[in-house]
Amino acid sequence: MKRFFRDTIFFRLFALVFAALIISHLATIALVAVSFRGGGERLHGSAAMVGMRPPPPPHLIFSDRSPPLSPHEGDFAPPPFFPPGLWIGLATQFFALMLAAWFGAKVLVRPIQRLAKAAARLGTTLNSPMIEEAGPLEARRAARVFNQMQERIRSQIEERARFLAAVSHDLRTPLTRMKLRMERPDEKIQRDRLLADIEEMSAMLNATLEYFRGAASLERPQLLDVQALVDSMAENATESGHEVSVLGTAAAVVTLPMALRRCLLNLLENALRYGESAQISLMDSPENLVIDIRDKGPGIPFDKLNAVFEPFVRLETSRNKATGGVGLGLAIAKEAASQCGGQLILKNIEGGGLSASITLSRRHED
Repeated sequence: MKRFFRDTIFFRLFALVFAALIISHLATIALVAVSFRGGGERLHGSAAMVGMRPPPPPHLIFSDRSPPLSPHEGDFAPPPFFPPGLWIGLATQFFALMLAAWFGAKVLVRPIQRLAKAAARLGTTLNSPMIEEAGPLEARRAARVFNQMQERIRSQIEERARFLAAVSHDLRTPLTRMKLRMERPDEKIQRDRLLADIEEMSAMLNATLEYFRGAASLERPQLLDVQALVDSMAENATESGHEVSVLGTAAAVVTLPMALRRCLLNLLENALRYGESAQISLMDSPENLVIDIRDKGPGIPFDKLNAVFEPFVRLETSRNKATGGVGLGLAIAKEAASQCGGQLILKNIEGGGLSASITLSRRHED
């Protein structure tokens, strides 16, 4: 019983309708009582004032042999105070409306109960099923907003997990370079390069912290010297013992510097892992800037060209941890290219090898 009388929306709605029923029925009874009492007293008083009873109809005139009327038989007799039909009607209306109030309150609070259960499920798992968008307009709107919120939360959690994995993956490159340079401490130039690697790692970590403070991408578009960036990447790779060449030239472009660096570094790392050497080509035009990185590796099967962009997807031919990585490089490159507003495309080269090209538009620079 205590559970029924808890302060819930259902109880409030039901109590409100129930109170309205009681008040309306009491008002009806009071009005009926006043009406019958007032009519009876007025008629009886009129007859008393003249000291006589109402005259009988002509067809009821009694003969001399008829028994005389008693002193009170001719007085006015009011109708019954509460006719039986009135009680039956009131009782029927009361129970019918009470049942309607009960089921109506149940129906009204059902969408809110579904919303509460869905919120409880969402607190335990992000993969809980969506709420059915059914019921009245307000209930459908609330369910739609809740489903959209659940999808956004799931996407944000997955994106943050991918971002954290990407940063951990990208930190390997400067750490590896630092390890190789530390083996040659006698060269004075290594100090400046070590400092540059530390600054790069610091920038990655700062970007990660800013990301987890609530913004998906706090980096702002800037004018970037792509030529200098590519030459620096090639020089670092050559210094690490790889063969990397740069063809063509490119003017500065407005883009996200950290995102583009992330994209190109992962593409170059992927090319060197499978092809041992790489060629970076710059093809510039007033409309677009295309950066193409090619290797001489085994390539990727045609039906896998899109699948390799998914996180942690690795091909059967690259399951060796020494060369295959963990399957994040191309996924990171794809996401970084998208952040820059570019398009990343993979193509197999005739005769062997893979071409990874990113196209950046210059139209927004005007």
